[in-house]
Amino acid sequence: MNAPLPASLLTHYLATRAASAAIVDGLSAEDCALQSMPDASPLKWHLAHTSWFFETFVLERALPDYRHFDPLFRVLFNSYYVAVGERHPRPERGLLSRQPLAQVLRYRAHVDERMQALLTGSTVPDACRELVTLGIHHEQQHQELMLTDFKHLLSRNPAFPAFRPAHVATSTPAQPLGWRPYSGGQHAMGNAGAGFAFDNEGPRHRVFLEPYELANRLVTNGEWLAFIEDGGYRRQELWLSEGWDIARREGWQAPLYWLPPGSSRNGGWQHFTLQGLTPLADAALAAPVCHVSFYEADAYARWADARLPTEAEWEAAASACAIEGNFAEAGALRPLPAQPAQDGRPAQFFGDVWEWTSSSYAPYPGFRAAPGAVGEYNGKFMVNQYVLRGGSFATPRSHIRASYRNFFPAPARWQFIGVRLARSLELTAA
Repeated sequence: MNAPLPASLLTHYLATRAASAAIVDGLSAEDCALQSMPDASPLKWHLAHTSWFFETFVLERALPDYRHFDPLFRVLFNSYYVAVGERHPRPERGLLSRQPLAQVLRYRAHVDERMQALLTGSTVPDACRELVTLGIHHEQQHQELMLTDFKHLLSRNPAFPAFRPAHVATSTPAQPLGWRPYSGGQHAMGNAGAGFAFDNEGPRHRVFLEPYELANRLVTNGEWLAFIEDGGYRRQELWLSEGWDIARREGWQAPLYWLPPGSSRNGGWQHFTLQGLTPLADAALAAPVCHVSFYEADAYARWADARLPTEAEWEAAASACAIEGNFAEAGALRPLPAQPAQDGRPAQFFGDVWEWTSSSYAPYPGFRAAPGAVGEYNGKFMVNQYVLRGGSFATPRSHIRASYRNFFPAPARWQFIGVRLARSLELTAA
């Protein structure tokens, strides 16, 4: 964690907590209690766990006389912190009916009251302030997970209900696919120390890149439809062996939440969004494809005579771009078609959808996890995952930066993940 901290930590804390509460505004207790698969969690669990984080890592340490709202919550809402103690099984989070939404909301109010008193005090230790900042960014991560998990839950309902009403979609054509070359060479990679960063974003170190080029925008739904129509899901030569086996076993024929013609109420392709079931036509065809696994992204790239970028290539290019895009604050609740970049740089580096890279999630040279339970935050997951970059339409703007490293296992599809293409360039003789 890096200084300086936000100008008003309390303001940042309260705004983040309010944003989480806004996600469940208008939803029923049933909406917030259900769990659709082991990898997803009920909304009320997210609300409780983010409060648990502040209670466990801040209030318990900073206030010797702190009294827990409910001692059982220490077990029920612990996620993966082995050093803290016992944990309720993740696949059974939807079975906690006797910890109703109303009680979870009282728990949040209890934690907020004591956090507000702590943060308005005259002597808040630096270590405590750093943990609060970490907790804020942790809660922002869960805000995105609340939307990904709830979308999966709604998709299991044959009525395909909407989370929020749809905005009026404008018919925006896709920008022509183009390429931006990069000369390669030596680059500094990782967080430079200005502002907050997670521990996995450092230490800053040097990398050497061969010449390459990146697509000027993300792959669109329309382009993915062409991949499907060209037999992309039936051509084993495009696929990594493990991906091919999983795709056959799971019956993948399109991105998650796509419904082929004849399987829904309308004749053409449909896709389920947070705004309900909508036709995959017009503006939707120009929008970035979403909900594809690493295996699908890799197969598409091979079909397109390209590849996925490494995270070093992505960061070297994105570091020169302003952090602008379609983020959670815009309220679009979906990826949007690319707008032409004013300076000629590629568009959509930030927001819309996370971007798969070809890089395995591994520690940077010199990385060391923090001691104690907080050190479990990132380091112990550095195996069998791939790095995602850039954020999505569900990511808060203040949460993202060019050095940010998200990570998911290769088969993951329920997260808001899409694709940017890369190509290697020949090294020209001097």
